[in-house]
Amino acid sequence: MYKRQGLALDLLEIMRLNFSLPREVLLSPGAMGLYLLHSGKIAILAVQPVLLTLLLAAVIGPISLGGWLFAGKSLAPKFSRMNPANGLKRMFSPTALIELLKALAKFALVLFVALSVLSADIDDLLRIAHEPLEKAIIHSIQVVGWSTLWMACGLILIAAVDVPVQLYQAHKKLLMTKQEVRDEHKDQEGRPEVKQRIRQLQREMSQRRMMAAIPEADVVITNPTHYAVALKYDAEKGGAPVLLAKGSDFLALQIREIAVAHEVMLLESPALARSIFYSTELEEEIPAGLYLAVAQVLAYVYQIRQHRAGKGKRPDPLKDLPIPPDLQRDS
Repeated sequence: MYKRQGLALDLLEIMRLNFSLPREVLLSPGAMGLYLLHSGKIAILAVQPVLLTLLLAAVIGPISLGGWLFAGKSLAPKFSRMNPANGLKRMFSPTALIELLKALAKFALVLFVALSVLSADIDDLLRIAHEPLEKAIIHSIQVVGWSTLWMACGLILIAAVDVPVQLYQAHKKLLMTKQEVRDEHKDQEGRPEVKQRIRQLQREMSQRRMMAAIPEADVVITNPTHYAVALKYDAEKGGAPVLLAKGSDFLALQIREIAVAHEVMLLESPALARSIFYSTELEEEIPAGLYLAVAQVLAYVYQIRQHRAGKGKRPDPLKDLPIPPDLQRDS
């Protein structure tokens, strides 16, 4: 309460000092300067508590919310920002030139409206000085109101032109360039080198899984050098024989080596190996057209196993296997 009374008294003292000037002061420019300095000193002392309160609030508020944070990097000088060349580039860029022209056009329009309003109301403004007080107040309000309305119309015209331009520029900034569209497409679909690497890893995993299944095969049919396919027949589940592995050239050689290492029987039948290789995918059953040929192969493998176990005679070699024309592949 005392501070508010002190502030009010100081402001009252400033008003009294500046509105009750002696004649000597009015006629002396030096005295007027001394009065101004004295009034400024009183004003500074009067608002000093308010300024200190605002300073403490500005310091304590952020500290109470986020703690004391001192970033030395923010105080470090950045010479890149002091480079006049960058500033000149921004000042004389096409965008800056367009903004300058827009600002000059707005200024010219506002100035034109203001001069037009002033020239239209100059007679009213001169008459107000000779009118009675109450009539002058009413007349002044009318003049100010109409002047404000016409000035607002000028600003509305500026907004009517500037808003579509700003919307167009904002829309243009949001549009992507062709390079950005290509980059986004690559990010969505995957970059070619990444996709190629993924496919390579998938092939390697598939090959490892395929190689691991070869020891379970009943027979590996070969070309004998270019192709190799591994088949397995599960009598308990029924159905047709399943292709466990297939490969050509170097991969076919690896299939044969694994089959020999795990004592899986190798059988040379170039026509049947090519037919299975091209017509059947991994872990799928062979087509119906090859049932008879593969059945003869599996029967031959079973007889060989019986012979090796001493339970039967050695079977005769397989003759030409029946392969439908639509499943035959040339070497």
